[in-house]
Amino acid sequence: MSTATRPTLFVTGAAAGIGRAVAERFMQAGWFVGLCDVDEQGVQAMQRQWGPEKCIATHLDVTSPEGWCEALAVFERVTGGRLDVLFNNAGIAVTAPFEQADLARHHRLIDINLKGLVNGCHLAFPLLKNTPGSRVINMCSASALYGQPELASYSATKAAVRSLTEALDIEWRRHGIRVLDVLPLFVNTAMVTNEVSRMKTVSTLGVRLGPQDVAAVVWRLATAPAGGLPTHSLVGWQTKLFALLSKLSPDFMNRLVTARMAGY
Repeated sequence: MSTATRPTLFVTGAAAGIGRAVAERFMQAGWFVGLCDVDEQGVQAMQRQWGPEKCIATHLDVTSPEGWCEALAVFERVTGGRLDVLFNNAGIAVTAPFEQADLARHHRLIDINLKGLVNGCHLAFPLLKNTPGSRVINMCSASALYGQPELASYSATKAAVRSLTEALDIEWRRHGIRVLDVLPLFVNTAMVTNEVSRMKTVSTLGVRLGPQDVAAVVWRLATAPAGGLPTHSLVGWQTKLFALLSKLSPDFMNRLVTARMAGY
């Protein structure tokens, strides 16, 4: 099967963690994957491992519209303009009391987690529109369910991603595009190990998900019949439980539980 006729996936933050697990899941299934990351050496190593017939590796800083245009242009040339699934995965965290983290770190997080995702949706739209049955899958988080102490700006960006996903899933259905997101709790990635694990909430709840758990949900959202898919997919029993409790419990109780788990 030629590259132009195979289903295609474009992944940001593909060099490690969830992005890498998703990319490898799709390559194993015969998809052609665009591997994009600021870690250019990392995605190039993946391309050498999997071979150019299965993937292409490009540098991409998601905060740069010009970078998006260049990476998408390379992808378009290789795939003949086909983009079945855009997986907006790139993201960072700031774990600290809000006022103790440098303002520049908060701004950088917003630029990557939210503005980078807006860049991707906006600039990939022409390719998505021209690919029948295309989908956007956005990396969200259980922190979007209720703002998390010491993850304030991260939670805010994920709540914005959730709202953006809802709005675009309504707007873009007229173009035949589904826009979906995935909401896991803590996942065993470098970001959680190196940054988020300092939160008391992590020691309270544990890290019970791996990148493969998220990849399995992304695979289902990419391949199942589009009409029956939920806009939001909760990953793991803990996330599903917290989402249910947040709906059933009064706001003061959700606030109290969130504060106690975080040690406040």
